[in-house]
Amino acid sequence: MSVGERMKARRKQLGMSAEQIAEQLNISPSTVYRYENGDIEKMGIDKLTPIAKALRTTPAYLMGWDTPEQSLPPDAIPFDPTKGHRIPILGRISAGLPLYAEEHIEGYTLTDLNGGAEYFALRVHGDSMNAIGINDGYLIIVRRQDEVEQGEIAVVMVGGDDATVKRFYSSETTVTLMPQSTNPEHKPQMYDLSKTAIHVLGKVVKVEFLV
Repeated sequence: MSVGERMKARRKQLGMSAEQIAEQLNISPSTVYRYENGDIEKMGIDKLTPIAKALRTTPAYLMGWDTPEQSLPPDAIPFDPTKGHRIPILGRISAGLPLYAEEHIEGYTLTDLNGGAEYFALRVHGDSMNAIGINDGYLIIVRRQDEVEQGEIAVVMVGGDDATVKRFYSSETTVTLMPQSTNPEHKPQMYDLSKTAIHVLGKVVKVEFLV
């Protein structure tokens, strides 16, 4: 399989369009198609690296120097895409739009989590949860649910603002959203439920380093 063929196969696996890849690379979709048709073979590692990044893989994999199985730890169980299902990657989630509105979706990824539940992936913005390994730019996998237990990490919509990721604590009258950050600027956020609408979108069940 050629580099272009691997690129196309990986793009299809992610459920991404040539337009989405082109936007990340700041090139035209027609250029993406030319890469997939073989022109990429003439390109150096300096251009292959951002392409691999957009496709959430490595230049070595695109070049055919390794496979996902070879790059895994010896005791890891390889992910079988035939047993996974596609879920949307959401960017910033704003109030006033359905959760899966086109404006929110920036691409798709695969998960092998239980297909009986509803999941979505969310691109993290900021460092409010970096102390527990949820860093800026990471993907979190979220199980869609309206309630979470005390202290669980949740994606929460606060009033008319964007969704936020925090540890969730509640009483009959208040909700406290607790950051877990090395940045002292992030403080606990307490809301009076009689004044501010709080809506839980789901529970964070997995963190992935995909950029």
